[in-house]
Amino acid sequence: MKFKIAVLRGDGIGPEITDIAVRVLQAVGRRWDHDFAFTEAHAGGEAWDRYGEHLPAVTLDACRAADAILKGPFGGPTSEINHPKWAGIETTAILGLRRAFDLFMNLRPVVVYPEVVALSPLRPEIVEGADMLIVRELTSGIYFGERGERTVDGERQGFDTESYTEGEIARITHGAFRIARVRRKHVTLVAKSNILDSSRLWRDVMARVAPEYPDVTHDYLHVDNASMQIITNPRQFDVMLTNNMFGDILSDEASVLAGSLGMLGSASLNAGGFGMYEPIHGSAPDIAGQGKANPIAMVLSAAMMLRLSFQLEDEAAAVETAVRAALARGLRTADIAGAGGTLVTTQAMGEAIEAALAG
Repeated sequence: MKFKIAVLRGDGIGPEITDIAVRVLQAVGRRWDHDFAFTEAHAGGEAWDRYGEHLPAVTLDACRAADAILKGPFGGPTSEINHPKWAGIETTAILGLRRAFDLFMNLRPVVVYPEVVALSPLRPEIVEGADMLIVRELTSGIYFGERGERTVDGERQGFDTESYTEGEIARITHGAFRIARVRRKHVTLVAKSNILDSSRLWRDVMARVAPEYPDVTHDYLHVDNASMQIITNPRQFDVMLTNNMFGDILSDEASVLAGSLGMLGSASLNAGGFGMYEPIHGSAPDIAGQGKANPIAMVLSAAMMLRLSFQLEDEAAAVETAVRAALARGLRTADIAGAGGTLVTTQAMGEAIEAALAG
């Protein structure tokens, strides 16, 4: 089978971890006789260098011609955030891609493999067996609402608007319940309905949608309580449904369960199933090119692509097994080296995953 993949290598550590994910996919292609056709496109800082803008039309055209997007992280040094190359990159490149393809449903799995229980700063009896999926709304809410700055009583005032329609909430709520049906059949809505009108709308919509899925149970947590429960009792969660901002924060918090942001991949999907796959971490320019980056999140994102965009379940499971095999050998990149094992480079970790995949 032939699959077309648009590759956005990104900035900082992006190129080195994305290249490893591409090699893993090529190994999958050799083992199962699939033809993965990769088209390199440019966004973020590297697009600025080439085109003078973060998300050029030629990149969007390449993505539209593909079956899925494999994306590295964007962004530069925090000391240069006002440089034209980096200023506004989140809004123009990252949010721009989400908006262009209506990638409203973000899936962030948090799985604590037995091989990495010791990587978490939490006690093993708390994190062992944790397996949650954070379903985050990605194209609305405060990140896309009206924002700006104005003068009130002689003072500068900044504002950002949290706004959702019933339809925006309903479509991702249906998605969360459908996913829960093939997991452990439970959805937890996380919001702040004791304060926010937008959160009360989330609860109202969920109450209307839930009866359509009688085989799936559901409950509700305020976001502050949920942030505590993730740390004290993560095994209670199956599918966690939440808005754009809360999902952004909670998924980074949940990365502690698995030991590092470098362990978590993600998928962003639209209503037609088209997806963009990327690690949840940033571009880490301070370690770019030093062989310190953990490629596992990028590789697991590629596994999600195999499963969700291409319906290649056996291949996706094999990639995940290969990652676990490398970890079981005690191989550790710098971000997860605190739990012992053998410190290896980005390249060496990638090669170990490829070798395990090849059998």
